[in-house]
Amino acid sequence: MASNTELLSRFMTLPQNGLIQATYIWIDAIGELRQKTMTIDRLPTSPSELKIWNFDGSSTGQAPGHNSDVLIRPVAIFKDPFRTGGENILVMCETLNTDLSAHATNHRALAQKIFENPAVKAAETWFGIEQEYSLLDTDGHPLGWPKGGFPGPQGPYYCGVGATKVYGRDIVEAHYRACLYAGVRICGTNAEVMPSQWEFQVGPCEGISVGDHLWMGRFILVQVAEMFNVIVSFDPKPIPGDWNGAGCHTNFSTVAMRNPVGGLDAINTACEKLKPKHLEHIAVYGDGNERRLTGNHETAPIHQFSYGVANRKCSIRIPRQVNEEGYGYLEDRRPGSNSDPYRVASKIADTIIL
Repeated sequence: MASNTELLSRFMTLPQNGLIQATYIWIDAIGELRQKTMTIDRLPTSPSELKIWNFDGSSTGQAPGHNSDVLIRPVAIFKDPFRTGGENILVMCETLNTDLSAHATNHRALAQKIFENPAVKAAETWFGIEQEYSLLDTDGHPLGWPKGGFPGPQGPYYCGVGATKVYGRDIVEAHYRACLYAGVRICGTNAEVMPSQWEFQVGPCEGISVGDHLWMGRFILVQVAEMFNVIVSFDPKPIPGDWNGAGCHTNFSTVAMRNPVGGLDAINTACEKLKPKHLEHIAVYGDGNERRLTGNHETAPIHQFSYGVANRKCSIRIPRQVNEEGYGYLEDRRPGSNSDPYRVASKIADTIIL
């Protein structure tokens, strides 16, 4: 008997008669991704050429049942790596109320206002985000871990190689290639400190586009893992105890920071601006992050702000090479793996520039 994959392939190779499948993707009330697909008759050259659609917000926690319509407006287009037989696309969307105002769960809209500020535009903000995540079996147990038990202590797993050191590489490789095909600005990947935990990096991206690319990278990852019958967890501390948590480290620079003349001074000034706003940042850096930011496992304590050179136990790390060369970027190590990149990126830009 043919497998489900073999059966599906028979249909996925059928011609589409010049039509295109456009999958609209949005973020629901609790930061989970949702999707639905429509047929269109021509390939758009920009998101504005696609129609504003709607969905049942009462089923996503975004509207009451008696007034359930929520709108989704396209903001970014990517090639569809799951339906490769035609010119199919994935469409990142933002949520709107029926009067076209930003929905309460639309954090992109506020971020857009910040990134459209003339001072922020002039600063030429660049972002690179390191998205950590954990792979779980459908029973919620980490992929590859002994059932009812634990693997050996952390140490051999980070950037590891070998059947007893890494779990789920096939998912990671499929995700990487799918992102490259889609046009997501993925720039790397590696196994992380906790076994079955991985990371992919997106960037450099300018301004708000880092949020579009990271969210799409997350979407593709979750759907790839679905095909392998594996769960992706963005919990910042999926396993309690002596195991590393999962972050979303955010690298940031302005044109002044990247300038060989005075760049390091601009970086240190930025760190000083971040210090008094520490708790404001923590408030938008992800749910459950207090379980991760304990001062252990390469983190700084959640209620203390610090920055230093090559110090992964600081809130902000200035890479050694940046310090020696005198220009470059800073790494904000505080965001949790489930943080919203629109909120994180705009908060950093707001604090440092505005």
